[in-house]
Amino acid sequence: MIIRKAILADIPGIMQVISNIVPLMRADGNLQWDDKYPNPEAFQKDIELDQLWVADVDGEIAGAAAVTTEQYPEYADAGLDITETAIVVHRLAVDTKYRGLGIAAALLQQAEQVAVERGITILRIDTNLQNKAAQVLFPKVGYTFAGEIGLVFRPGLRFVCFEKRLK
Repeated sequence: MIIRKAILADIPGIMQVISNIVPLMRADGNLQWDDKYPNPEAFQKDIELDQLWVADVDGEIAGAAAVTTEQYPEYADAGLDITETAIVVHRLAVDTKYRGLGIAAALLQQAEQVAVERGITILRIDTNLQNKAAQVLFPKVGYTFAGEIGLVFRPGLRFVCFEKRLK
């Protein structure tokens, strides 16, 4: 497995990952993603902003994550100080056939490396309240639960925020 910056040619592979996992997410009651989001335009913007990473397994996209500094204003509702610069992971996805192989952890490790390179000591991530797998993973890789929030652009859904502070 190689973790590398995404290129535009990766978007079809990334969208295949999304199309493989969304039905399973929805079957588990996790309505965070659907057939409208995340979309190719979101990933294209991530690539243009030089903030999208992919896990490449033998030339196939196994997962992706946007490593940004974009914090939602609602993070403050979880007690997070959004005036602090933080690396925030969005759109973390791992294809179903690669689950359990450490891909998500490797993408989160890449986010940590970006933070270190930029001199940023805070990492943050959120996930849908129904995404139990993510809520198990995040503490395993050093994140602590920060609180539960709603997001204006995702009405009716609840999200949980996690934070990791580097030394």
